[in-house]
Amino acid sequence: MLVSNCSCCQHIPPLDYFPTCPPSHPFHCCQCVPSCHFCQQNKLAFGYCVPSCSTCPVLPTERGPKIESGSGGTTESGSSRTETGSSGTTESGSSRTGRSGGGPAEPRGTEDIIQFPIPENPSWSNPKLYGWGFQHFVVNVGSTVIVPSVMVSVGGGGNVEKARAIQASLFVMGINTLLQICFGTRLSVSMETSQAYIIPIISIALSTYSNFNNSLDPHQRFEQFMRRVQGASLISSIFQMVIGFSGLAKYFARHLSPLASVPLVTLTGLGLYVRGFPLVAKCAEIGLPALAILVFLTQFLPRIWKAKKEIAGQVAIILSVAIVWTYAEILTVAGAYDNTTQETQMNCRTDSSGLIGAAPWIKNPHPFQWGTPIFEAGDALSMMAASLVAVIESSGTFYASSKLSGAPPIPPYALTRGIGIQGIGTMIDAVFGAGNGSTASVEDAGLLGLTQVGSRRVVIVSAIFMVFLSVLGKVGAFFASIPLPIVGALHTVLFPYVASAGLQYLEFCNVNSFRSKLILGFSLFMGLSVPQYFKEYVFLSGHGPVNTGTTWFNDIMQVIFSSPPTVALIVAFFLDRTHTPGACSTWKDSGRYLKDKSDESEKTKEIYDFITSLGDMCS
Repeated sequence: MLVSNCSCCQHIPPLDYFPTCPPSHPFHCCQCVPSCHFCQQNKLAFGYCVPSCSTCPVLPTERGPKIESGSGGTTESGSSRTETGSSGTTESGSSRTGRSGGGPAEPRGTEDIIQFPIPENPSWSNPKLYGWGFQHFVVNVGSTVIVPSVMVSVGGGGNVEKARAIQASLFVMGINTLLQICFGTRLSVSMETSQAYIIPIISIALSTYSNFNNSLDPHQRFEQFMRRVQGASLISSIFQMVIGFSGLAKYFARHLSPLASVPLVTLTGLGLYVRGFPLVAKCAEIGLPALAILVFLTQFLPRIWKAKKEIAGQVAIILSVAIVWTYAEILTVAGAYDNTTQETQMNCRTDSSGLIGAAPWIKNPHPFQWGTPIFEAGDALSMMAASLVAVIESSGTFYASSKLSGAPPIPPYALTRGIGIQGIGTMIDAVFGAGNGSTASVEDAGLLGLTQVGSRRVVIVSAIFMVFLSVLGKVGAFFASIPLPIVGALHTVLFPYVASAGLQYLEFCNVNSFRSKLILGFSLFMGLSVPQYFKEYVFLSGHGPVNTGTTWFNDIMQVIFSSPPTVALIVAFFLDRTHTPGACSTWKDSGRYLKDKSDESEKTKEIYDFITSLGDMCS
């Protein structure tokens, strides 16, 4: 996403497409320049690095230097406004302009300034780097437990099998994250196990139980189930790699307008609402305090304790988890749940998971730990549908991460490369026995917005924690035994950041157009309504609305239409491409005029970015 030959501002290509300004150059990141006709044509509204320009009223950041404006006004670092004499005031971090006829806009407090996320990489000797990385690890390890636990439970495994599956998931999550940062999208994003694979996994478990109920013991039947899951995951990984490396994802990204991106990214966050407050309410005496403490530490304490504002806001996850987990341990030891129901004990007690006792001290993950994969056509087809949904959901997370980490929108060639690497990650998942595919972590993207730290080194450190603690079995199991109500409290705060990142794309669209209102409203409504109908139908009748004699076809329909981002994207993309495509206002109302118009070929940029990725070695 580079623009060259700007007659008004000399836009310098950064090392990659991240807005990292070299300290030796007086560059600073800005928003859209209102009075620059070239910038208006190319729509530089994403925050690019530009030098001091005496022609354009460039907007400063708090770290930007003091710049003398050619129109007589001055731009002061640390303030949220630019005085341009008679042209009014433009605020940093937003697209709003002040009064055009009078003096400067009213000053605002420093706590109301929209700060640009931290894009630069902290030094490896900086202790904050490892604190931030451990915080990303805590957020991801809490979500890692959900999918493997469901998989082992439906397959008939016990605590030992659950511990092995979680350790394998932690190991491959770290490997996939490193691959994605070094050779994929190169965004500050973590990879995790995908929830989209649960439906075909349940179908495989039911089929295995029906076929081998009397001939195999429970442990052998579980291994047979895992071997089928591994074989189906291997086929689905090839399907993901074809989508990525063949250019299909690039075609999709080129034709995806900002208007159609809004439902995709927004429902990537909102579609996971069942992992928010419903998990908190499973044990209200733990979940509600966790939610209250997290909101206080992240939103109110930085305003009260301004001297330590940075520390209080950027390690709030670790503090809140430690406080509430200790409180839950005290309740468990005191016997508060001894005479309660079995469900309450499972959700509230800190010793109910059984992972610490079942996990070994040292566990070296090795390929095909459950046995040789078994390939069946029906299992592979249903898993391919799940992998397609995982690709769509990952695309929404990639777009949200690029917004929340301070990077410009992810270019099509980087999205293609990221999806291809995601397919390689799914293959690694299957080889090491994780049992399902990978997807981009939504909660980790939300953490970028919460901490405003967009460095890739932070995520690299979290990936190293995942790999290292997956080998130390009991230590990794200890962190994996975080009570789910605490995990639900984290999701309740982090997922809204991803949803709001999707709404940011509305600034590039004409929301006053009734065409835009129809596409947005209908796609968002259908993205929430259709999956709810499919899920309720399964809950009431035991099977999906599509109930033919072919199990794999039923699973494909259930997987696709149970995903809110997938349904919303299908509806929004179809309407955006077919509803009055020849109208003069359609191109502008959808925001398609924001596409990059650089003369530099995309293939050249792709080669340049790949060489750069080899040169800086993930730094």
